[in-house]
Amino acid sequence: MGKLNWGISMLLAVSLVGLAGCSEQTSTREKELEERVAELEKQIAAYEKEEKEREQEEAEKKKEEEEQKPITVEIVHPETKEVIKTFTPLELGYGTKDSEFEKEIKTWAKEIARGTEQEEGYDQRMIPDRIGKDGQVIKGNPRVILEETELLERVVEASEKGGTVELPLYKTESGYKPEDVPTLGEAVVATYTTYYNTNVAGRSKNIELSAEAINNVILGTGDIFSFNTTVGPSDKAHGYQEAEEAVNGKLVMGVGGGICQTSSTLYNAIDKLGVKYVEHHNHSVNVGYVPKGRDATVSYGGVDFRFENTTGVPLLVKATTKNGSLTVEIRTSKAYKKQLKN
Repeated sequence: MGKLNWGISMLLAVSLVGLAGCSEQTSTREKELEERVAELEKQIAAYEKEEKEREQEEAEKKKEEEEQKPITVEIVHPETKEVIKTFTPLELGYGTKDSEFEKEIKTWAKEIARGTEQEEGYDQRMIPDRIGKDGQVIKGNPRVILEETELLERVVEASEKGGTVELPLYKTESGYKPEDVPTLGEAVVATYTTYYNTNVAGRSKNIELSAEAINNVILGTGDIFSFNTTVGPSDKAHGYQEAEEAVNGKLVMGVGGGICQTSSTLYNAIDKLGVKYVEHHNHSVNVGYVPKGRDATVSYGGVDFRFENTTGVPLLVKATTKNGSLTVEIRTSKAYKKQLKN
C-alpha cells in the first residue's frame, strides 16, 4: 500500500510540472490526472480490502488452531532442560475430576522420586566424603531430594493454561568446611571395640573390608549417614566371602556374613553422641559380639543403619581392625569438641 501512495504522489508531481509549461492544455490534463488518481484510489481501496480480509482469515485460522490444540504441561530437568514427561491435563480429569487428576500426578511424582523396580529414582542418599591415604578429600555425592508435594503443586498450577514445569530437585552438600579437614582427627569423642575369631577367614575378611569402607568418612553437620550406601554391595565382586549370617532367626551361610558386626560396632560408638536415628534394626537372633539389643543389622538393598549428625559439629569416623579386634572411633577437632552436643 505504501508503494501505491508513493505512485500517486509521483504522478501528481509529474503532472503539475507538465501543466506549468503548457497552460493552454490545463483543463484536458487536469481531467486526465483526476481520472488516473481516481483509478489508483480504486486500486488502493481494493488492495486494502484484500489485505484486511487476508489478515482476518489468518487471525481466525490461528484462533481455531489454538482452540483445537490441547493444553499440555511439560516436565523438564532443571539442569539439562530435558523433557521428562508431558501431561495433557484435560485427558487426566483436570477441571472435571480434580481428585483423580491429582492422585495420578501424586503417584507419578512418588515413582520418579523414589524409583521403581525398573528405574532408579531421583532421590539419592548422600555418599559421604572421606579422607584418602594422602590426606586429600575424596569426594562422595550430595544428598538429592525430589520434593513430591511441590512437584504436584507446580503441575496443578500449570494445568490451567499449560506450560513448562521444572523438577524441584534439591541437593545438599556435606556440612563441613574444607579447612576443617586437617584437624578433624585430633580428639576422640566416642569409641567402641568388638572382637571376632581370626580363624574364621571369611567372616574376618568381611569385617575388615566393611571397616575399611567406613574408615576416614567425614560426617558434616546435618549429614545423614547410610551404612549400606557408604559400604556398597557386600558381594563377591567386591571381595566379600561366605560366612555365617542371621536370616529369619537362623544362622545360615551367605556372602558378606559378618558386616553386621561393623555396623553394630559403629552403632555403639556413635550412640554415645547426640545423633538422630533415621533407620535402625536389630537382628532376629542374639549376637555374641555386643550386648543384647545393642546390635544394628544391615543388608544391602534391604534393611539399613542410618543416622543424622545432629551433634552440631563435623565428625570423622575411624575404623580399624587388629588381631581379632574391631575398633570404631568418632573424632573431631579440639576446637569443635568444646561445642559438641551430647
